[in-house]
Amino acid sequence: MAEENENKEGLPKDNRVLLYYFFIVILICIIAAGVVFRAFKTAFIEKEKWEKVAESQKRRDRTVLPGRGNIYSADGKLMATSVPRYYTYIDFKTDGFSRDTFLTSKENGIDSLSHYLARKFKNRTAANYKQHLKKGLESGSRQYPVYEGRVSYTDLKEMKTFPYLRLHRYKSGFYEREQVQRQKPFGSLASRTIGDIYGEIEASGITKGKNGLELQYDSLLRGVPGVSSVRRVGGAWTNVTEIEPVDGMDIITTIDINIQDITEKSLLDKLKEIDAESGTAVVMEVATGEIKAITNMGRIREGVYAETKNHAVADEIEPGSTFKVASMMVALEDGICTPGDTVDTGNGVYMYHRARMTDHNMNRGGYGKITAEQTIWYSSNIGVAKIILKGYENNPTKFVEGLYRLGLTIPLDLEIPGAGRAKIRMPNDSVNYWSKTTLPWMSFGYETQIPPIYTLAFFNAIANNGKLIKPIFTKEIVRNGKTVQTFSTQVLKPSICSDKTLAIIKDMLLGVVEKGTGSAVHSDIISIAGKTGTAQIASGGVYRTSGHQVAFCGYFPAEQPKYSCIVVIRCPRNGYPSGGTMSGAVVRSIAEKVYASSMAFNVKSMEVDSTAVLVPPTKHGEAKALEKVLGKLNIKADTDSLETGWAVARSGENGKIKLKDLTVREGLVPSVIGMGAKDAVYLLESVGLQVTLKGSGRVTSQSVAAGSRISRGQTVSLVLK
Repeated sequence: MAEENENKEGLPKDNRVLLYYFFIVILICIIAAGVVFRAFKTAFIEKEKWEKVAESQKRRDRTVLPGRGNIYSADGKLMATSVPRYYTYIDFKTDGFSRDTFLTSKENGIDSLSHYLARKFKNRTAANYKQHLKKGLESGSRQYPVYEGRVSYTDLKEMKTFPYLRLHRYKSGFYEREQVQRQKPFGSLASRTIGDIYGEIEASGITKGKNGLELQYDSLLRGVPGVSSVRRVGGAWTNVTEIEPVDGMDIITTIDINIQDITEKSLLDKLKEIDAESGTAVVMEVATGEIKAITNMGRIREGVYAETKNHAVADEIEPGSTFKVASMMVALEDGICTPGDTVDTGNGVYMYHRARMTDHNMNRGGYGKITAEQTIWYSSNIGVAKIILKGYENNPTKFVEGLYRLGLTIPLDLEIPGAGRAKIRMPNDSVNYWSKTTLPWMSFGYETQIPPIYTLAFFNAIANNGKLIKPIFTKEIVRNGKTVQTFSTQVLKPSICSDKTLAIIKDMLLGVVEKGTGSAVHSDIISIAGKTGTAQIASGGVYRTSGHQVAFCGYFPAEQPKYSCIVVIRCPRNGYPSGGTMSGAVVRSIAEKVYASSMAFNVKSMEVDSTAVLVPPTKHGEAKALEKVLGKLNIKADTDSLETGWAVARSGENGKIKLKDLTVREGLVPSVIGMGAKDAVYLLESVGLQVTLKGSGRVTSQSVAAGSRISRGQTVSLVLK
């Protein structure tokens, strides 16, 4: 029997199983060795061969465009964002192009395509589109525009469904070129300060800032392009992103949309009224230096204005009479005069070294003898010039050094590319000629070049108790919602003058508005202090007799300044050029509207007005509706005597409303006097009458008297007031 348990080979059963395992292990080892050898051969011996095969299975790398960062207002409103736009073309020499299909196909030919294009864009008729496309065909152009304008991504997708254009790219030759368009949801608001970008996408795959903050922070906004390739995987082409693009950072500006809107509207209204060439307005927060509003409007055609050059930061102009404040500050600091000193301005005409100096009221006999502070109130050129000549005629360098001490020429290093700088020349300047008349004319704002933003920074320092700070346009730089960098207030000069001088200057600026040339700036709503300025505009070294620049620079509220503001208007055609009535009126409008928009009252702490109407007028009408409304208003209603569904409302004692039954008798016209339109129409129509209405409010008369016999279908005319 033991022999039967052995196989023919004479091996026990257990040994036979082990033998099978042995052969399987040997086989696996041989296969594994083969795999390892093959992998080694592929990776090292045949490396170049397979790399060439891999390259043949993918197409040229493509640039993945990053998203350009957004620009926001201080309160988080979107002011600039990127939107893709596309130019569309046909390549009439593409390899798969069929002339016969293009010209004769009913479904995918030129006739059908022309019809669709005309219906979509409405800039040409179908016949004109056909002629346009034929012209491209005959020219054999490789870049012939289908539609000359730029289209959105949605429009592009729709175009790809049109006849002929829906064919494969290599048959139709239809392709697009992407551009980036910067959209500004708030239109022209602070447009020049925000800036623009070039529409073309550079070869490197980035957008490029053109001006304004877009250019200043271009390296942060534009992001970093990524790379993708199209590879053949499993018999199909698949897009593979190899390097992810990095979107640009976001910029949060200091602009307050509400103040910006107020500022632009106020300036624009005045520019249209006086038909001026251009105007600039800037509002700055006194304590922080944050620019809350900036607008630069220029006439582009008659009656139409738009954001043009950023005059506020770029213009190096003669400031005019606003500069008299700086001259007076230097004189006070050096002890040349006191506010009560007398200055003889004569009849408004003063000859100095054969040069004629005038005051604006010379036709009315001049100001005669006035005090030093009145020279600022009345903006007397002669008065300020005589004070400066008295102290510095023999040493003009001392005067200019005094201007430098005020910080007028400290570079502001603004965030806006192309910003100008203040230029005040010295008597010993070898480049700029210093004449005998330079000193007096400089004292009232000529022969110097100061951008409006520098003048504003100086007046802001006066409002800020002498502290000169840098105007800033940006609060934060943000990436993916996280702050990367913040911008804080930067003090350029702790004090521009002594406290004593500062107090005198503040009184003078308040006097300008309350007693002087800025009387048009006075407001019964909010106190404003500042200085007017009017100057002739120089062109080619010659002053234009008909071209004036008018300005007002100041701050509000005068007692506790929160905002400083400058408005400069150039070449008004209507009215007498005046810094007070023109630019000053804009400042007043801005100040009043900003104040009104920021008013906040604690209603609970306010005293009850004895004349206030605590119980609103109540119309007669449907009883349940009246009870419900009065209940919501917490007004007590006396309804004890109600039996019908209609009520007459009467004011009762202690703020109560007394509701009495309105009698409605069958067959008789009811009274609807005192009801609203809804209840009156419902009640009259429910008894079979037709109704016409005139006016609004409550019913004051009805054409068919109450109590009259009803004639079904009869029309009742109601008058409401």
